[in-house]
Amino acid sequence: MKNPDYRNQYSKEYEQVIRQVPLFSGLNGLDLERVSRLVVRRKFRKGQLIISEGQELEGFYIVISGQVKVYKLSPDGKQQILHLVAPGGTFAEVAAFTKGFSPANASAIIDSEVFFLFKNDLIKLIRDNPQISLNMLASMSKRLLHMVGVIEELALKDVPARLAKYLLDSAPGQVTEIKLAITKKELAARLGTISETLSRTLNKFRSKKVIKVAGNRITILNKARFEEIAAGVKI
Repeated sequence: MKNPDYRNQYSKEYEQVIRQVPLFSGLNGLDLERVSRLVVRRKFRKGQLIISEGQELEGFYIVISGQVKVYKLSPDGKQQILHLVAPGGTFAEVAAFTKGFSPANASAIIDSEVFFLFKNDLIKLIRDNPQISLNMLASMSKRLLHMVGVIEELALKDVPARLAKYLLDSAPGQVTEIKLAITKKELAARLGTISETLSRTLNKFRSKKVIKVAGNRITILNKARFEEIAAGVKI
C-alpha cells in the first residue's frame, strides 16, 4: 500500500534528478521513489524573487537547473550575496529546524527550476531515514564554514584580496581561465563592494598583467602572484 503522504504520480525523471542530489545520497530505490512523489517542481525566471527575508517558510528548495543567489539587503538597498546555489544544492533548510522564518532573500540569477519539499514531509523523511539528517548536518556544516570565510574576508581583507581569492577558488588546480557565472554587479555584491570598485580593481589587475579580461572570461596570467594578492600582499 502506498504511503498516504505521497502526492505526485511517480516520475522516473524526478527520481533520477533526486538521485544526484547529495542530500539524498545513501537512500534506497523505494525511498528515492517516495521523495520523488513528495517534491513539487517550480520554475523561476531570471531575477525573480523566490524567498523574501522574514518570510515564513513552508519548506525548503533543491535547485535542479539554473542558479540561485541567497543574499541580504541593507536598509539603503546594498546587496551582500551570502552564497550561490548550483544544481544539486539546497537552500532554506532552516525550515526543518526552526520556526521557519527566512534569514535572507533568495532569487534566480538565471532561469531556474527547483524542487520544493514541504516542511512536514521533510520531517517525516528525516524520522524515517536518519541518513538524510546526517547529510543535512554535513551540508549545513559546510555552509557554516563558508560563512565564516565570508565574514573573515569582509572584515580582514581588502577588495583586491577578496577578488583574487574568489577567482582562485573558481580556478582549481591548473585551471587559469574562468567564465563568470554571475554578472559583475552580482560579483561585486558577493565580494561586499560596489561595481565601480570592482571595475577599478579589475583594471588594476590588468595593468599589472596578472589577469586578462574578455567579456565574462578572466584568464589568470600569473597564478603565483595572484595567490600572494589573495593572501593579503599588496599589488
